[in-house]
Amino acid sequence: MKIGIITATYAPSRNGVATSTTLFVKGLRALGHEVRVFAPEHPRRDAAASEEGVFRLPSTAVSTAPDYPVLLPWAASMLRRLPLRDLDVVHTMHPFQVGQAARGIARAIDVPLVYTAHTQYDQYLHYIYMPRRFGLRMIRRQVRLFAQSADAVLVPGTAMEEVLRRYKFKGRVTLMPNPIDFAAFASVRGGEARASLGIPRDVPLLVYLGRLGQEKNLPTLIEAFRSASTRLPGARLLIVGDGPLRLELERRARGLAVTFTGAVEYARVPAYLAAGDAFVTASTSEVLPMSMIEALAAGLPLVAAQSPAARDLIGSGPGGVLCAPTPASLAAGMVRVVTSARAAEARAEARAIARRYDVIVRSRELAGIYETVQSEQGAVTLGTHGFSP
Repeated sequence: MKIGIITATYAPSRNGVATSTTLFVKGLRALGHEVRVFAPEHPRRDAAASEEGVFRLPSTAVSTAPDYPVLLPWAASMLRRLPLRDLDVVHTMHPFQVGQAARGIARAIDVPLVYTAHTQYDQYLHYIYMPRRFGLRMIRRQVRLFAQSADAVLVPGTAMEEVLRRYKFKGRVTLMPNPIDFAAFASVRGGEARASLGIPRDVPLLVYLGRLGQEKNLPTLIEAFRSASTRLPGARLLIVGDGPLRLELERRARGLAVTFTGAVEYARVPAYLAAGDAFVTASTSEVLPMSMIEALAAGLPLVAAQSPAARDLIGSGPGGVLCAPTPASLAAGMVRVVTSARAAEARAEARAIARRYDVIVRSRELAGIYETVQSEQGAVTLGTHGFSP
């Protein structure tokens, strides 16, 4: 099958959608499919590096974070030069500018359009300079209409399905969780990572991995650790990632045993996670975050604020504890997990949960969805169709 993935974010960008997309590409190719990725040029990418099957498109990082380059409008002449005409399916993760382009291409070559709804955009309105009420109305309408125009709508977790229903989308929704490379996490050990960070092997280590943004409720996490550390002698908190709140969080964490790593290469993530005793998050805005699945794969039980995403992953089992999104509740959860006499069982359960999200397992299911939408649309001989974007 020839699959076209049209995305607004791709490696080397460091965010959940970029990482998930990159892994799905790897998995689909391992299964024998031809995958072509159409993504923005990235300021951090080595232009001389070969990226077979990845087509970089003109973008700008002016007025945006460098890790989030924005695609420039697509000229018809550029579209005609791209290998689009013989695709069997088009897949996008974005309902706005990039999604509109993907839909136009899918319709022009008469193939199915698959849309993965990844993001609760109404949780990110603080990054947009417009009245909140207007922004909510615009986002909900756009996402709903785009989903209605797709041939298949996928979501990584039940939280996103609930969002789509809240946006009044009434169509079929298929669960397609984000993948992880389970093998990269299953055998890694965290001793070297602790040593490189100056963290003794025998002290409790709590780990957070993700964007340092307002939507992650990180001040609550800092306060929870402040409380938990009085009951966990020598405990440390490792915050892996970067974002606009970093300086504010560093100020709040003064006097506490908190280490900020900043952004790290994805290849180093398994070792940082494996160094910990538990993964902690106060966020309630997640759909099904890869960071949680990766933590489980590294054998870390979760201490997570109550959210549909956390319930999807661990429920009420030994893979972690669900807490109210308050400092007191999260602190109690940290203490409970770190001091549990069933730590070995919790680690084994965490890995068992994560194994379900291995990239080959997830990619095989995604390929099945592509085949289903193809058959529903009917056999199409692409060469008989004109191409006029």
